[in-house]
Amino acid sequence: MTHIIGKSVKFAQKEAQFLKEFAQLFLQLCSDEPSLSTLVIDSVGLSQDKGVCTIFFNSALGEEDFAEKRKILVLYKPSIRSALAQRIPGRYTPKIVFRYNKSYAKQKRLEELLDSIKERP
Repeated sequence: MTHIIGKSVKFAQKEAQFLKEFAQLFLQLCSDEPSLSTLVIDSVGLSQDKGVCTIFFNSALGEEDFAEKRKILVLYKPSIRSALAQRIPGRYTPKIVFRYNKSYAKQKRLEELLDSIKERP
């Protein structure tokens, strides 16, 4: 039982490490590409086999804004992956996938609905 718990803790630590390192790289990337500054890193998820690292983003301007900015992110993907390989020790560096976090949009919509209900007499 402790082996399973220890493994999940290590897994969470690895995800946190990827989040920390990618956040630093993304900050540098935003200085090179100011148009990316509308994006916010939401979370990082590793696949069970640690072969894929999914980076979730939010944008105050919506999913369409992310779709535009994703094209720029994809251009930098090889250099980001290389930098992560240098910063994070391990046998393999996972494939990187950029995704929009749709739960943020749902949350924003719910908050807007609640605000509109509050304003009603």
